[in-house]
Amino acid sequence: MLIKFLHTRIRVSDLEKSINFYSSTCGFEVFKRNDKSPSGNQIVHLQLPGNEHMLELTYSPDYKVEFPEDLMHTCIGVDDIVEYCGKLEDLGVEVWPGDWKDKFTSGGNKMAFITDPDGYEVEILEN
Repeated sequence: MLIKFLHTRIRVSDLEKSINFYSSTCGFEVFKRNDKSPSGNQIVHLQLPGNEHMLELTYSPDYKVEFPEDLMHTCIGVDDIVEYCGKLEDLGVEVWPGDWKDKFTSGGNKMAFITDPDGYEVEILEN
């Protein structure tokens, strides 16, 4: 029996803002949308082209998004992390650590982070 890991859910405080963030910064596309789940949530499944695993954004107006710092993060892989992080900065997205350019050119670990509108971290690694 084959078991697949299908999606990961995160709660968001502004669905449209989160969709825009993940689409414009990470290249996610809306796979499907449900404006009223059985439990009353709005749910959007985002998918990166060529990937099966999805990111499920869940919004409910009566749910306050709160979580401990560094509880969880997502991670994406890119072919050229220097080019990718430069494009993010051109979009006005803060890439951290702030000295990522120096670390990457000095042969250090090529890992950076951005933060989504609710404070979830997105790790960026070079493929």
